[in-house]
Amino acid sequence: MTTKCTEERFLRDIAQHKMHVLRDDGVNRHIRFTRDNSSSMRFDLITWSGHLCYTGDMGTYVFSRVEDMFEFFRTDREYNKRKGSELSINIGYWGEKLLSESRFGGYREFDPEYFANVIRRYRIEWIREKSIDKEQRRELWEDIEHSVLSVIDDGSERASTAAYDFQHRVGSETFRFTDLFDHDFTRATFHFVWCCFALAWGIRQYDDSK
Repeated sequence: MTTKCTEERFLRDIAQHKMHVLRDDGVNRHIRFTRDNSSSMRFDLITWSGHLCYTGDMGTYVFSRVEDMFEFFRTDREYNKRKGSELSINIGYWGEKLLSESRFGGYREFDPEYFANVIRRYRIEWIREKSIDKEQRRELWEDIEHSVLSVIDDGSERASTAAYDFQHRVGSETFRFTDLFDHDFTRATFHFVWCCFALAWGIRQYDDSK
């Protein structure tokens, strides 16, 4: 199971970080965050007109939306603060503003847990809606486990192909996984979520220093 990046995890990672302002000229900034000048978990926020580049241990991501990108990343701060979050991130919306994503980590990845949950929901619906006995239900479930769920760890393409190819017959009834394209079986990567927390935290440190 892939480790998920949480706010608590991020705050532990950067607990000893200090801010170093390398450039601060209007929208042209270069701000570095590091622990005792170590390269471990170090990251830089670099802005210029209409752009922001995050670069560091978790990769490199470039965003574009408004003239001052620090202002863009501040927008959800108060809303999330009222919900009890120390840091305010908007993973989906921020991801839409990416111009470039890192080859190391990337933006989105296959979500095997969600994929498995959707497959299991199909099974539950079939059992509720179709007239099949206990033995037929057991055989159906074993076929799903063997043909589809067993290959999830092989990645998105293998799992999706297995699900689309699946057919199980019970008398005149054929069970197939239809409309799977209605689901998005991806999630933001650990690296991108960490980057989002770094943006929210880093910009707040910069603002507090002012």
